[in-house]
Amino acid sequence: MKLVPAGRTLIVQPLPGIGDMVWHLPHIHAIAATTVTGQVDILTKPRSQADRLLCADPSVDRILWVERELGRHAGIPGIFRLAALLRQGTYQRVWILHGSTRYALAAWLAGIPERIGYGVGGQAWLLNVPVRLPVGCRHAHPTVRADALLDLLQVPRTEPEPRLPVLAAAEQTVLERFADWPRPWIALGIGSSEPWKQWGAAHFAELALALQHPLAGSIFIVGGPGERSLGDDILRQVREGGGAAADAIALPLEQTAALLSHCRGYIGNDTGVLNMAAALETPALGLFGGSPPLTHSRWIHAITPPAGQSGMVAITVAQVLDAFARWDEADESHRTI
Repeated sequence: MKLVPAGRTLIVQPLPGIGDMVWHLPHIHAIAATTVTGQVDILTKPRSQADRLLCADPSVDRILWVERELGRHAGIPGIFRLAALLRQGTYQRVWILHGSTRYALAAWLAGIPERIGYGVGGQAWLLNVPVRLPVGCRHAHPTVRADALLDLLQVPRTEPEPRLPVLAAAEQTVLERFADWPRPWIALGIGSSEPWKQWGAAHFAELALALQHPLAGSIFIVGGPGERSLGDDILRQVREGGGAAADAIALPLEQTAALLSHCRGYIGNDTGVLNMAAALETPALGLFGGSPPLTHSRWIHAITPPAGQSGMVAITVAQVLDAFARWDEADESHRTI
């Protein structure tokens, strides 16, 4: 089946993480290309920070928030409130990149004429575009499911992996703020969504000191507001060790994206910011001691515990430095050809 161009289109992508939204950028852009205007609205959760993450993306018009957990869209009354919100958009088509029946029901109640989704469980009864994911895809990685749905509807993806645009105003702000820090810039991403993905302050501080000139012109400690205490600890340890690092904790997300786009490399835990770095074509060394390595982007290079060991604690600073030096040497050779 092949779709005809649609009018106002909504994408429902309710997975909450920043990384989840980055993973879906190729699908968002492909779906936007099936619309008359070349733009879509996105319904997602506030934790994704999609309003900041996608503020420079020309394919995205508006971000709508679904407040599910103890919010206005919780429970059965919340479905009707969500339907009322969607009704205001006068959408012609909705893509539900999730297996939940809840979002399909809200779209049906909102009167959206064309409803597309994975067709999992009860959701299938509420969709009216006759395409369903094969059984083998229904519990696959989110990107595999979205790929399969677009393939079934013959929607071409022009991006082999995620690409994240940068807001010009954010880029200017970052370049002015850190103008005195010499190049090249290396970012250390210290955030983690779970404790078992966290490498720890001591490791990051030791790495920052080891990466001081000549390996890097400046080291940036990057994290969200929740990493303020951890970041301060790392910065203190770096200072006490006779080094220096730039404080890039709790920048607005669009400024974090701008900073990463100017970095020669990124080293950090398995987080949304790691995915952002890769989507900005910044080579990223990901520390995967508590989660499976990501394979969707050629810009992500996985560092895992040595054979026979497990956990983030098994990844050593020496191991990371070796991986960084090998990447840096290969990159330098490539740039001088």
